[in-house]
Amino acid sequence: MQNYLIKNISTVNEGTTFSGDVLVKKGRIENVAANIQPTILVKEINGEGMHLLPGVIDDQVHFREPGLTHKATIYTEARAAVAGGVTSFMEMPNTIPPAFTQELLEDKYEIASRTSLANYSFYMGTSNTNADEVLKTNAKKKEVCGIKIFMGSSTGNLLVDNYLTLDKLFRESELLIATHCEDEKIIKQNLEKIKQENRPLTAADHPIIRNEEACFESSLAAIQFAKKHGSRLHVFHLTTEKEMQLFTNMIPLEEKRITAEVCVHHLHFTSDDYAKLGNLIKCNPAIKAPHNREALWKALLDDRLDLIATDHAPHTWAEKNEPYEKAHAGLPLVQHSLLLMLHYVKEGKLSLEKVVEKMSHAVAKCFQISERGFIREGYFADLVMVDLNENSKVTKENILYKCGWSPLENFVFPATVKNTFINGHLVYGNGVFDESQKGQRLIFER
Repeated sequence: MQNYLIKNISTVNEGTTFSGDVLVKKGRIENVAANIQPTILVKEINGEGMHLLPGVIDDQVHFREPGLTHKATIYTEARAAVAGGVTSFMEMPNTIPPAFTQELLEDKYEIASRTSLANYSFYMGTSNTNADEVLKTNAKKKEVCGIKIFMGSSTGNLLVDNYLTLDKLFRESELLIATHCEDEKIIKQNLEKIKQENRPLTAADHPIIRNEEACFESSLAAIQFAKKHGSRLHVFHLTTEKEMQLFTNMIPLEEKRITAEVCVHHLHFTSDDYAKLGNLIKCNPAIKAPHNREALWKALLDDRLDLIATDHAPHTWAEKNEPYEKAHAGLPLVQHSLLLMLHYVKEGKLSLEKVVEKMSHAVAKCFQISERGFIREGYFADLVMVDLNENSKVTKENILYKCGWSPLENFVFPATVKNTFINGHLVYGNGVFDESQKGQRLIFER
């Protein structure tokens, strides 16, 4: 394996930025110091004028394999992720077939071991009828990121709304429980009410149908289950001002039993953007009115929201351009999430250190990921070099998602991802991929 010495770079890690060198040896961070004189054979990389960040860990993506590979594959989306500085991902169970058995879950790990350029983990899927099978995952708590419960969903039998099933899962799971929280009953009531207006529905109706109440009531229910049983709960993609009252910043992240996440598109778009982008920004939970976005930013900065993810969910251009009710919900984002947050650093919304905290450190802490998420000696060398002085524009030619489109097309970021190292391997350098090594299965310290 090639060893690397990254010279004269500004390293951002654990709340500080310092100038110096980083030595990568046999896939791990060997030394971080002001001036390293290597005693081993290395390839030297000049980092002058650039910043070195721990690789982004995205805890919520949909890479669609198996069964929906016309939209995406683990290979294509992991490749896009790597180009965007994402070095590890955790993927959702709503594939075809869903990951409802231990065998089907392991099938996904096998695919990733052959094809994924990034490190990986996969959630065990839940339904109203597979609780006993889900709980077998307790035996793999060091090898599986968590179990996923769709407490609001219209996708097949992935909706879990049986009280006894929910109670059993929250009571007996030894793994982190991650939830999609929208109340299906409220959503259906809102849809029926708006249909009485007897007019064509559009994407602008989406946040009315999947409204603040639907999100709040479901998040509250999940938290009540977690508090009842002392469960380890992580609530995905929060979207409303009202939900922010459910979470705390009064204790350290490592001590929290209930954690919260925000996604980049909910920090960037508002309901005002439906007029221009329509179904392209249709997603669940919905992008909502501007006051909600402002509340999310406030909660992110004061640590009620613990980490940033994407919920990367690619669909084909044709699927997004169906009439509103048939148009698929979800946005492809994993290639551009770090760059989008660096845009907000340039705008003064948050610091570079805060980006690293919320996209790397906090994810590693929240999921108890072993030896990743920090630039520490002995840790795996999952690293990203970014140039904050070189702009990059999203164009059809440089979009790497299999679906071939982005809601951020033509957006100009004030930064460029130059190099991405995964397990010490330079997978992506100056626009060129080296696919000779694949990512590794994430391990959890539980």
